[in-house]
Amino acid sequence: MTQKEQSRRTRRLIVEAAGAVFAEKGFNGATIADVYQRLGLTKGAFYYYFKGKEELAQAVLASQIDEVGYPLVPRSTRLQEMIDSGMLFAAQIHGDPVVQGSLRLSLERGAHHQDRLRPYRDWIEHNRFALSQAKDCGELHAHVDVDSVAELFVGAFTGIQVLSEVLADWADLEVRTSVLLKHILPIIALPGVLAQLDMAPGRAERVRADFERIRAEQAEAQADAQAEVPEQVGATA
Repeated sequence: MTQKEQSRRTRRLIVEAAGAVFAEKGFNGATIADVYQRLGLTKGAFYYYFKGKEELAQAVLASQIDEVGYPLVPRSTRLQEMIDSGMLFAAQIHGDPVVQGSLRLSLERGAHHQDRLRPYRDWIEHNRFALSQAKDCGELHAHVDVDSVAELFVGAFTGIQVLSEVLADWADLEVRTSVLLKHILPIIALPGVLAQLDMAPGRAERVRADFERIRAEQAEAQADAQAEVPEQVGATA
């Protein structure tokens, strides 16, 4: 592992530890020492990567979008792609401390000076784009207001993830997400499209497996392409 790779790995570990600490204690209750002691780092090593708790909170909030992101697998309908990203996010909330920490930070009004609204805005925009594509592809009823439904999904999902945390520590969030989708999608999707959609609990695991398969295929293709370059150079020489 190169020094640059090691530096990236250490920074990522700090963000993961911070996510767990923020999820447990909130911004005001968390300390820098909670984070670096959890990793066995020195105070000086921590400050090499982050200037303080505010910058660390910013990194955790950004990770929900920039690093967790929306790893979509191409499907036959745009609605299925939106479902897949939502189900995958629900699974990540249950098992990813960075996402858990980001969610708590985004709900803490006035506790820090970071843009806690950004994750919500980004998810609304993500849904708006997916729904607009779905409407253009003839998957939605003509009366569907894309902007309103995009916000509705985010608002409803925020509510059920809070309820899931309180009642089950997020263990049932995929089931609750499935129930939410099964009640909303029949209102907006055309019957023929609705019949094709898979929104069952456990969908996230299938999406993740497909995504990892596609990523492995892409990496293999890239490696093959790089291997061909020296051969072409040699043939030219």
